[in-house]
Amino acid sequence: MTVLDMRRPLRFAVLAAATVAMGVTAGCAGGGNKKKDVAYVARDVDTLYTAAKDRLDRGDSKQAAALFDEVERQHPYSPWARRAQLMSAFSYYVARDYSKSVQSAQRFLSIHPGNKDAPYAYYLVALCYYEQISDVTRDQKITQQALTAMNELVRRYPNTDYAADARLKIDLINDHLAGKEMEIGRMYQRSGKWLAGTLRFRTVVDKFQSTSHTPEALYRLVESYLSLGLPQEAQKAAAVLGTNYPGSKWYERSYELMNKYAPGTKAV
Repeated sequence: MTVLDMRRPLRFAVLAAATVAMGVTAGCAGGGNKKKDVAYVARDVDTLYTAAKDRLDRGDSKQAAALFDEVERQHPYSPWARRAQLMSAFSYYVARDYSKSVQSAQRFLSIHPGNKDAPYAYYLVALCYYEQISDVTRDQKITQQALTAMNELVRRYPNTDYAADARLKIDLINDHLAGKEMEIGRMYQRSGKWLAGTLRFRTVVDKFQSTSHTPEALYRLVESYLSLGLPQEAQKAAAVLGTNYPGSKWYERSYELMNKYAPGTKAV
């Protein structure tokens, strides 16, 4: 199961709680491209906000976001304007317009940094990056942004439900980043660039040691060190693997390699 597969239940559970807390029943992402509802027509704040919420309830999230933006534009000093900013960010998120969602949430935070809903705004920003995490074969810049945003949420609001969910996602993100390092390391091995490969595997062992990729990373280090003619370093990696993952297939394979190519080697 990939990071993308595992994240779905957590996301919807926490978002459901958040939207209930704000008095919103969010529909699924949808909406057409009609512009008539967001053309400038002066309306009182209650009518405009109600129209936005109705759009969101009906699943027209993009139009809802535009109408929430209109609340702030027409009534910038109304108490509803602050709530509309956050609802705009949420609506863009539901519509999967992550760039605009981040912009709206960050705008809310820049104007209302101490607001009681600030943790949710930080959570929305982190989720927007998290939803865009790509396969390990592709660039992982967005994954790093997701990790940074999740860590910032946990740092600022450690005792919130949002931080609890963020901690789970941080584990998944780290596993994903470790997977990327493994992908590159194995590619270097296949092309005979053993030293370059060891650097990637060392990163997994040193930086992502609590992830599911660590046993294989240690085994790949044994392979790489033996190929580089460094049996003592290979023995060190095999010893760590045997101590921490004695029943794994990776330890069995490393044991076979050491017996075959460097019998009797002692780590120093």
